[in-house]
Amino acid sequence: MASIKGNTSEKRHLKRFYYTIDQAIEKPFNWKQIWRLLVYLKPYTKTYLLGAIIAMVVSTAVRLTIPILIGKAAFDIAIANKDTTLLINLVIIIAVLYLINYIANYLRIKWVNLLGQNVIYDLRQHLFTHVQSLSNNFFDKRSAGSILVRIMNDTNSLQELFSNGIINLLMDLMTLLGIVTILFTLSPKLALAVLVVIPLMFYITTVLRRKIRRTWQEVRIQQSRMNSHLNESIQGIRITQSFTQEKENTEFFNGLNTDTYSAWIDATKKSAMFRPFVEMSNAIGTVILIAYGAHLIILGPDAGGIKVGTFISFAFFLGMFWDPISRLGQMYNQLLVAMASSERIFEYLDEKPNVDEVENPYEFDKMKGHIEFDKVQFSYDNDRIALHEISLEMKPGQTIALVGHTGSGKSTIANLISRFYDPTKGQVKIDGHNLREVSLSSLRKHISVVLQDTFIFSGTIMENIRFGRPDASDEEVIEAAKVVGADDFISRLAKGYETEVEERGNILSAGERQLLSFARALLADPSIIILDEATASIDTETELKIQAALRRLLKGRTSIIIAHRLSTIREADNIYVLENGKILENGNHDELMKQKGEYYELVRSQFQMLDAM
Repeated sequence: MASIKGNTSEKRHLKRFYYTIDQAIEKPFNWKQIWRLLVYLKPYTKTYLLGAIIAMVVSTAVRLTIPILIGKAAFDIAIANKDTTLLINLVIIIAVLYLINYIANYLRIKWVNLLGQNVIYDLRQHLFTHVQSLSNNFFDKRSAGSILVRIMNDTNSLQELFSNGIINLLMDLMTLLGIVTILFTLSPKLALAVLVVIPLMFYITTVLRRKIRRTWQEVRIQQSRMNSHLNESIQGIRITQSFTQEKENTEFFNGLNTDTYSAWIDATKKSAMFRPFVEMSNAIGTVILIAYGAHLIILGPDAGGIKVGTFISFAFFLGMFWDPISRLGQMYNQLLVAMASSERIFEYLDEKPNVDEVENPYEFDKMKGHIEFDKVQFSYDNDRIALHEISLEMKPGQTIALVGHTGSGKSTIANLISRFYDPTKGQVKIDGHNLREVSLSSLRKHISVVLQDTFIFSGTIMENIRFGRPDASDEEVIEAAKVVGADDFISRLAKGYETEVEERGNILSAGERQLLSFARALLADPSIIILDEATASIDTETELKIQAALRRLLKGRTSIIIAHRLSTIREADNIYVLENGKILENGNHDELMKQKGEYYELVRSQFQMLDAM
């Protein structure tokens, strides 16, 4: 492994990459996994696959017929008997056979490529759809770059297997079986002599298999690590530039790049060793053919020898024999690459959501928004409990505020309401239904979440707002934007609602992005709305402008507001003060201020800070 330049923190950063969940999978070659891959061929067996197999059979049969016609028919019969008519007919037949072989090969290549493209399309679609269905816990443990590698690079690496490998494997096996059968039919003694080197070749190449497979696994892992770092570096480019860490970041990337390069070199070196063994076997077989074949020709057929035509056919077939052997070696390398990639793909496909649905779950048609936490305990891992047997109630239409220091459990409560996680103990209920027994889609369809760091997708502003309800009309989108006060800045843009925003909405200010997220949430018309530090990125002036809009947004809906800026929750019906996953006190603003407890101290300290500014 290449050394990584840089300080100790960089090396610790590298160690984090090398000891993530994305590690090599040490398993024997698993044919069941290859068969599992082949299941993706099933929809195309009666179309592209069957057509390709028929074309392959025709092509192979033609290729096995031509050497017999040249050797036995042309030399041993037509030329030996000076039969010009037969020779001309044979030439015409052979020419027609070559034309048939061309057409069959053309159709085979066309159909196998269509087969490969369709299979890769289905596999990538299946993987992406499955990843989208996984719980937040899955994404907590993996970087976006690592997931990207599996969906793109690992599926792409199977392209060659499905486009050529499977049909070529069948064709080469059929060719080899046909050649061996014909050789032993023509001359068993000469066939045994020229094929004696095969057992040795297979023994030597078998020794390489484990090493080759392991090197291709390492290639996939190194690619995943480099892509993870690339994704992190690009997303964090402003931080890198702010702290002038470009040089250090480049040095670290150089280390990962070197490791990826080294892994590729190692894998290709080991894979390339197969071809010389095949060529060496070919050379030995050719020497034996010439020496022993010449001896058998001199003996003649009457003394147990062979005719010249048989020798010529042998030469043709022997030349044809080593190409399939070589391709089978390459095919095995493809299987090794496919094995390494399929292990990583099926590792994701075998992941089960931590938050899963029961059979025949309850479907919310309409939701009142009555939320109950019944002695709920939750921990993200075994080391730290995020919530300690929380019990609370949020009545329909109420505005509930959650306040407390960072890590007190506010966002965890919001995550449990949306059922991004399930409680370790206790129950979370909405309208009296345990969320474990509720359909996820029907639950989340009635909940809108607005985060502090809102996500804006590439596309137009209209499309970003419509993301909350794809079937909404343009008029409904514009009305939602007007209600939350986003229409003012959108109208000032050159193309208005058709303005293209870059990835993550970088052309917009933080406040403008937040206003778009409000419009998106309102358009979805939820029964429950969660504002998780939603006004933190908005300046005081903008916040005052949208207070009335927020009242319209929250009216008639159960609303959960998580806020450090306590001025935004003064009108909440109930305020829960949390600390270390426990409820310290609750009540409305006036009640809590009279108690002069934790909430009172939080308000007082916040206003003292404002006065000091």
